[in-house]
Amino acid sequence: MDYTMLDAFKSLPKDPDELRSVSAQMLQHIQSQAYQIEKLKAELHGHRKARFGSKSEGMDQLALDLLEDEEIAQAAEDHHTEQPPIDEETPTNKRQHSRKPLPNHLDREDEVLSPGEACHDCGGALRQVGEDVTEELDYIPGRFMVRRFIRPRMACTCCEAFAQAPLPSRLIERGRPGPGLVSHMLVGKFCDHLPLERQSKIYAREGVDLHRSTLSDWVGRTTALLEPLAEHIGKLVRAGPALFADDTPVKLQVRANTTKTKTARLWSYVRDERPWCGVAPPCAWYQFSVDRKGEHPVNHLTGYTGTVHADGFAGFNGLFGKDKADEQACMVHVRRKFVDEAERTGSPIAQQAIKQIAQLYAVEKEARRKTPEERVALRQAKAKPVFDNLELWLQAQLRKISGKTKLAEAIRYALNLMPKARSYLTDGHLELDNNTCERTMRPVALGRKNSHDRCQEFRRILPIAGTTFVDFWLMGWCRALSSTRRLLKLSFGDPVRPHIDGTA
Repeated sequence: MDYTMLDAFKSLPKDPDELRSVSAQMLQHIQSQAYQIEKLKAELHGHRKARFGSKSEGMDQLALDLLEDEEIAQAAEDHHTEQPPIDEETPTNKRQHSRKPLPNHLDREDEVLSPGEACHDCGGALRQVGEDVTEELDYIPGRFMVRRFIRPRMACTCCEAFAQAPLPSRLIERGRPGPGLVSHMLVGKFCDHLPLERQSKIYAREGVDLHRSTLSDWVGRTTALLEPLAEHIGKLVRAGPALFADDTPVKLQVRANTTKTKTARLWSYVRDERPWCGVAPPCAWYQFSVDRKGEHPVNHLTGYTGTVHADGFAGFNGLFGKDKADEQACMVHVRRKFVDEAERTGSPIAQQAIKQIAQLYAVEKEARRKTPEERVALRQAKAKPVFDNLELWLQAQLRKISGKTKLAEAIRYALNLMPKARSYLTDGHLELDNNTCERTMRPVALGRKNSHDRCQEFRRILPIAGTTFVDFWLMGWCRALSSTRRLLKLSFGDPVRPHIDGTA
């Protein structure tokens, strides 16, 4: 604070010209203080929102959690208040649920409840005229089992030569784990976010002593078997006409100090052609780096000349240029700054910008699952006028407000990104935002506290685990476990390697 100027304001001159000069200085000082106060308020609002606010721009998750608690309480109350029917034919007032049939792939265990062979009234023989089948979904807790390979040692009766069948290929040579156990451990760690220490305690309750260091060794050795798969998925991602790129911070333990960590980065590259009816399966390719230097994405995507959806991070700039990839900016990041400003100040300009961006997303909702040609035609007819008007309107609003405000900063950010986002209007393979890639980071964020493992293990297994379970957060746990077990069974044998290393 300029205390000298404040002291000068205490004794005002009597000369009109000098008084006007002091008034101008005072006005300038007040404006400077107002901008500083607004800046500090914005920073405080950002810190409070990051620490205490919702991590999403919507309240869907919170509403879902509250609804779940209410449903549990209502079900408990209904259980105590309901009266059992006098007989089976008495209708009940309980709401009938529209249940989906139980999946066909589940094993069925039939239990026949027979009334007997003779009639209870006359003693005559009973014959079956039909049956009623009631299905009940049950769960059998996972259990350990020991698979024994018995290899008889045989000797020739003529020449006394010995013969014995060789051991099958093992997941870990001279190790005890089978593919089912290792896949269960990987799914628990990377899908269910269970640290190996916690898994060790879970196994101990079953009477199986597996130390965390043993599990870490198994995870590390498994990565070598899955590396060809990760490399192949990387090739698939880079073969598409467009991909999505993003990164997220992860804590990395420093080897020399078990209590100190540094911030490393996990990079995600996604190919997803489902919005425009592409035939390639969706896949995500993860890469790890100890810092956030721009050289890492450049090395990851060397030679790629398609379109990269990015969030405006300067580290991606090395990907774009002549004979390189094209950039598609993310409108979600544009919207996010206006959302912050609307929440903080209630600015009508920010609210109007949000409404116009919402019109663009209404068109995208209509364009989803259409061919690229249909998407371009729809966007040209409905989205392009809105996009053009939004850009012109923001330019006009910027001239009306002070350039030092956070609102002006949000508008300049939008005007800087919108020319880079315009390509989606003429290319049906592109999207309006980078949400496809950001969604692949959710499992990493959920298990962020699970990332304090030793450096080498984390560096190798996390990218492989992420690419192995393509869209695994949408799959059921059993599907992920089944897929991983099948992959591991094939990976430590020879038949899978020619397929992974060759063409798919």
